[in-house]
Amino acid sequence: MTKLRRKKLLGVRMLQTRLSRFQIFVVLLALLSTSCSLGARAPQMTATLIVAGSHIDISVDEGKNNVPQADLIAWIQAAAESVAGYYGRFPVPHLTLHIMPFSGHGVRRGMTFGMRGGFIKIGLGSETTKAELMNDWMLTHEMIHLAFPSVADEHHWIEEGISTYVEPIARIRASHMKEEQMWADLIRDMPKGQPQAGDQGLDHTHTWGRTYWGGALFCFDADVEIRRQTQNKKGLQDALRGILDAGGNITQDWELTKALKIGDQATGTTVLTNLYNQVKDKPVSVDLQEKWKQLGIEWDGSAVHLRDDAPEAAIRRAITEAGSPASPAADVSIQSAGNAIAVMAGRKSS
Repeated sequence: MTKLRRKKLLGVRMLQTRLSRFQIFVVLLALLSTSCSLGARAPQMTATLIVAGSHIDISVDEGKNNVPQADLIAWIQAAAESVAGYYGRFPVPHLTLHIMPFSGHGVRRGMTFGMRGGFIKIGLGSETTKAELMNDWMLTHEMIHLAFPSVADEHHWIEEGISTYVEPIARIRASHMKEEQMWADLIRDMPKGQPQAGDQGLDHTHTWGRTYWGGALFCFDADVEIRRQTQNKKGLQDALRGILDAGGNITQDWELTKALKIGDQATGTTVLTNLYNQVKDKPVSVDLQEKWKQLGIEWDGSAVHLRDDAPEAAIRRAITEAGSPASPAADVSIQSAGNAIAVMAGRKSS
């Protein structure tokens, strides 16, 4: 499934560097129209879900929706506790989650904004089953966007790359996904992030493959290298937690170099900064076949087999295991996130 590009609201100060005054007026008018349309329809359901001390205010638009309320809450809780478990807390104190029903099955059109302290819009099929909801990746993907600062447009790959790479890991650690499924998906999809003819580096090549999977490939490469350099005591998770703990969530505008430096400080390495300098303005391919071999990940054409006698099998296990050496507090975080409270603030009869 194609992952959708995250939309973010740009301030007028940032827009002035790119647009004429007339263009700024048109953009602001469009944003105002969007805000008005959101408020024009009375919600069919409102609720507040408290996860790991953070409040998630939920509203569902009027419209046909056969998804039971309990299944809806369970879906949101599963995504929130996955993210809270990975980061040690939910990324923002308050999230506004706006759900837009459509006819059919599935979840689509997820968008995350820095406004209101964190705001997600997402579409939900009116006939979506509980099993489909519990297998959904998109809401977790969008919630991960909350945990990284907004950076310049040319660095959009890092925002999408983090969400693409971390999402399955967070879900595995919260027992919402199987490890073998993640590695099978990465073997299939990681090659999409490799540079193609005419590539000019991640900052200057804005194709879908390089934005999502090129960014994910950067994260994967960094994760393995951090673990190599720290004897598996630290990983990308520690870097991302360090960035979040320094105040780097979606509501903040940062230079990418600042975020990477803080992430490096959290791991005691310079892996993120060095890797960024290598890939930002020139094509660099990753020998994925060698990485799979070293990590002990084998694909037989139909299934993944994990070998614990591989040279870096311990690194592979640490990437996905909750309570691993790289994240000793992960189990506690997930347990805390699991103590969720749903407060139903009201429901309008359809």
